[in-house]
Amino acid sequence: MDNGAVIPVTDTSTINNSAGSKTAGNDAVVGNSATISVESQHLLRLATYASVSVAAVLIVFKFGAWVVTDSVSLLSTMIDSMLDVLASLVNLIAIRHALQPADREHRFGHGKAEPLAGLAQAAFISGSAVFLVLESAERLVQPKEVISTDIGLMVMVFSIVLTLALVGFQRFVVAKTGSVAIKADSLHYQTDVLVNLSVIVSLLLASKLGWTLADPIFAIGIVAYILWGAISIGRSSLRFLMDHELPDEDRTRIREISLSHAGVIDIHDLRTRSSGQQTFIQLHLEMDGNMSLFDAHEISDAVELSLQGAFPTAEVLIHEDPEGVEEHRAEFE
Repeated sequence: MDNGAVIPVTDTSTINNSAGSKTAGNDAVVGNSATISVESQHLLRLATYASVSVAAVLIVFKFGAWVVTDSVSLLSTMIDSMLDVLASLVNLIAIRHALQPADREHRFGHGKAEPLAGLAQAAFISGSAVFLVLESAERLVQPKEVISTDIGLMVMVFSIVLTLALVGFQRFVVAKTGSVAIKADSLHYQTDVLVNLSVIVSLLLASKLGWTLADPIFAIGIVAYILWGAISIGRSSLRFLMDHELPDEDRTRIREISLSHAGVIDIHDLRTRSSGQQTFIQLHLEMDGNMSLFDAHEISDAVELSLQGAFPTAEVLIHEDPEGVEEHRAEFE
């Protein structure tokens, strides 16, 4: 077929894929720029290993401090660290699975393993909160003196320093990869810093002023903060699992990039979603119906490359329509 022949544009599509660049009928497949870099994969794995290691170390130190002080606030942080280990192990497994390339049974990849891990974390956190409420309620009814607070204070300071180092590294990883699971894990450890600070305050009040009720009261405050974190993580995870659209500013940017190309008259049926590390963008381009199929394909490729430049982990699917053709268009409230 002569590429210069004028053929009305009907049903053509352009899609990003790892198979290389080729043309087959009305479909064009272009090299996959949505592949997660080796550096990102390394950072994600390293972040999960660091999270598990830190939580395990903190459990050992907090258990010793709890045995010595018999503080319910310290017990609350130890239980939280135990759940951190479980949640971090879930993260480790989920991220290893999410980084697996697409296969015959999962052609959109395994990215949703990450928000599933986030939901699991929310469940773990909520479970720990219920336990702590029961323990704190008992201490309110039957207050106990907190002893050997110096050891508890030293352990809490050590916990804060180690946790802050982990959170700093996790923030770096999230900035580089945008990982939902690592972001959820980081949020959990950020709450741990505040939890540890509140334990220090409760230990000081109990030891210096003799306020035995400060211990269970602060523990209940910790529970409230933990539950708030669980709700936040759960909502974020559900947004990804339910294929929530990208933010309005990203959708506006996609539209502006598409319309900036000569030959593109308008776009419609723009749909977006995220799945773990990957973003999916699909839209219809409206072009002159008398344009050759070859030219329409070239314009679509150019739009696709521009979108992939703006959204490096995006897989872009473009459908080409002749301007003015009557067709069913999805309408969303």
